Amino acid sequence: MTQPFELPNFYTPYPARLNPHLEEARRHSKEWARGMEMLEGSGVWEESDLEAHDYALLCSYTHPDCSAEALSLVTDWYVWVFFFDDHFLERFKRTLDREGGKEYLDRLPAFMPMDTDTPVPEPTNPVEAGLADLWARTVPAMSGDWRARFRESTENLLNESLWELSNINIHRVPNPVEYIEMRRKVGGAPWSAGLVEYAAGAEVPAAVAGSRPLRVLKDTFSDAVHLRNDLFSYQRETEDEGELSNGVLVLETFLGCTTQEAADAVNDLITSRLQQFEDTVCGELPVLFAEKGLDPQACADVLAYAKGLQDWQSGGHEWHMRSSRYMNGGGTAATSGTAWSPFALDGLGTSAADLKSSLAASEIRRLRRYTHTPHQKVGPSRIPDLHMPFTASLSPHLDAARRNCIDWAHRMGLLEPQPGVPLSDIWDERMLLGIDVPLASAGIYPDATPEDLDLISHWLTWGTYLDDYYPAVFGRTRDLVTAKATNERLSSLMPLDPATPAPEPANAMERALADLWARTVGPATADARRTIRDAVDTMTASWIWELDNLTQNRIPDPVDYLEMRRATFGADLMRALGRIGHARRLPPEIFRTGTLISLENAAADYTMLLNDVFSYQKEIEYEGEIHNGILVVQNFFACDYPTALAVINDLMTSRMREFQHVAANELPIVCDDFTLSADARASLDGYARALENWMAGSLVWHRDCHRYRESFLRHRSGAQARFAGPTGLGTSAARLLQSLGAPVG
Repeated sequence: MTQPFELPNFYTPYPARLNPHLEEARRHSKEWARGMEMLEGSGVWEESDLEAHDYALLCSYTHPDCSAEALSLVTDWYVWVFFFDDHFLERFKRTLDREGGKEYLDRLPAFMPMDTDTPVPEPTNPVEAGLADLWARTVPAMSGDWRARFRESTENLLNESLWELSNINIHRVPNPVEYIEMRRKVGGAPWSAGLVEYAAGAEVPAAVAGSRPLRVLKDTFSDAVHLRNDLFSYQRETEDEGELSNGVLVLETFLGCTTQEAADAVNDLITSRLQQFEDTVCGELPVLFAEKGLDPQACADVLAYAKGLQDWQSGGHEWHMRSSRYMNGGGTAATSGTAWSPFALDGLGTSAADLKSSLAASEIRRLRRYTHTPHQKVGPSRIPDLHMPFTASLSPHLDAARRNCIDWAHRMGLLEPQPGVPLSDIWDERMLLGIDVPLASAGIYPDATPEDLDLISHWLTWGTYLDDYYPAVFGRTRDLVTAKATNERLSSLMPLDPATPAPEPANAMERALADLWARTVGPATADARRTIRDAVDTMTASWIWELDNLTQNRIPDPVDYLEMRRATFGADLMRALGRIGHARRLPPEIFRTGTLISLENAAADYTMLLNDVFSYQKEIEYEGEIHNGILVVQNFFACDYPTALAVINDLMTSRMREFQHVAANELPIVCDDFTLSADARASLDGYARALENWMAGSLVWHRDCHRYRESFLRHRSGAQARFAGPTGLGTSAARLLQSLGAPVG
């Protein structure tokens, strides 16, 4: 059978190594699979299938240093997960039986009890029998924190198979953003990362397991593993299984390009994700260790875990080159060679990678991310024909909200420079009038009461002020120390316990936040208070990521940018504020479903990319920014402004259609799954309409406010140039003390 494309030249700087206990793992896994009734008679595999797939070889490559016992157990896990994938395909995907698939999946968590003394149900099929056996053999060696994380990733891996089944049902190819997010769950690499901790004997400390650097390591590892698998499995999945969830097919459809061009683009994205993995290990882990005060053993465990993920990448590539399960013939990555040797660079997989040319190409891409020239003339921003199926309406209380917003900003001190803080003269009344934040609030919340409209307008004003303040005050001076201290101060002004006193505000931004917190959380539940504070903390923490990129002049890759942009844009805060009224009538679990997350993310992505389109000149030309989706696409694809703008516009349209698809096809299923009452269904529909208002109202504001017009940008630039203070070496400590309200001599 002719291959649909030639395999590209992969970035493989670390040669794979082979575990010496391979043969023992092969023997054990075959006996185990037969004991679980996965072979003859299962209707899925014969012994010859298991031998051809050779999962023991996969695990021996991906876990080259573990013991024979650990290798056999890990191999059993992979036999189980691949059997599950094929079992689910035969029983439910091929028959398009979503209801039966859901019943099948709903039973499986019972075989993963957190307490090992909890009895499990009697298995009714090989998947249940295998899971019960593996869970009992694995979890005694690991902590409760690891068990919870591994159980969650296993449930994600199992449950999101329904998402793939739903896409096949409606013959729908997902869009790139949706695909990357859901592939992490369906593809199971986060699950594999949990087994890396077990095999390496290096459990990630709970203190850092949820931190951004560890999340980035897992996410970049996952994306590279999944996208690599997509390249090798494209032919089998598209021609034999009718699969629509494949990264090559996704880009082929989205970009309207050839299969070969899509495969090359997927490979470029793999390289970019691997390079971010390396940047995180070298640049972010040492800072994390210092900030969290990890002891030497904890640091060593994290580094051993990172090495284990790196081994998995190299070994996974080598296995794909050898396994009969995948397409692995032809192309620059599949040239023939001698048997693999740990002492040679000319064997199968290493010669296939053409290491020298691969490294050269990857370093050109890496260099391009760090060599952007700021303040290039790009304007004015070009606004394409944007897809907006919803009609915006404005609150009748808009004019009053405008007057009240100006008055509130004056009272809080947002329209004057902050004492002792250089470069803080960022706003005046003319500027706030031109920004016209109440116009955005009036479109996003057209049915709000006058009091609620004022509150939302003030929240958005505060967030917009900080969005301007951080790059102006901390970004120009590259002062991450004071920025982090500012974040800690802001978080302390949002106590979860009403009886806990907050610090006295020391400046305008703190004064405004203290006012907003008191007005917002008075009637809110404890969960709502925590959700709002977490949303603010997420937003301010993401600005540190932006400042760090500015310091290094590093343009993020598309995946990292889109995910972090939700945080820098304040999407979590908007969602938290929008949920308050609806959350009282809906089970909290509703908002944790993949459907609601997809709906919210689609709305957030459309709105933030809309902002990137309008703010392109403001950010690139006037501010010297690098965090704009159009620039990210320009840099990644080495294309010009019009081409990148067209890609972003297509992505916005795709995200809007994803929103409409989820609202029309998946929300009703959620209602049925949770057996919601008529009132609860109406509330959920109301929340979906609120997200529609967010997108439609945001478009009205971007078109009608002055914030992105060139005349306004010139005024703003001149206003910021009027005030300057000491910058450079030796001044950050003074700024830190001043920001905390301390006198500086």
